[in-house]
Amino acid sequence: MDSRRADFDRFVAESTDVLLRTAYLIVWDLGEAEDLVQETLFVLARRWPRVRRMERPLAYARRVLVNRAVGGAGRRARHRRELSADVLPERALETSPRADFGEHEELMGALAALPPRQRAVLVLRYFLDLPEAEVAAALKCSLGTVKSTASRGLARLEQAMRSANDTRSIPT
Repeated sequence: MDSRRADFDRFVAESTDVLLRTAYLIVWDLGEAEDLVQETLFVLARRWPRVRRMERPLAYARRVLVNRAVGGAGRRARHRRELSADVLPERALETSPRADFGEHEELMGALAALPPRQRAVLVLRYFLDLPEAEVAAALKCSLGTVKSTASRGLARLEQAMRSANDTRSIPT
């Protein structure tokens, strides 16, 4: 096995989990997230001689993944409405990247309801703790767009969380 192949295999082993978690949080469907990761790794494999020389190949992989995820958002939104977590096989629920967020179910539900681009910005910025400049590079947009999209997304999350936690009774 040549060194390029060994480097790529090492990259795949080290990055698949983080790419899968990122994809899942953006598209909110385990099968689609797995497909996105596979497509991303296929793109990287074809470009590996150039990618392996990059300072941060994972950042490039994340950019490919996010662009694919956001680009196919309409198709996934339709599927998401047609399917619910209740019909997922038990294996998928147990191995889902979402299982790590167990007690934060309301937050995850509110995040899932956001438009794909807002969700992508919030996932990259706050779940992966990437600097705004890296989020902008991953989404091929300006720093200002990242800031405004994050602000709107956080406001929508706050509103959704406030609505979910509002237990006041309505006076009759």
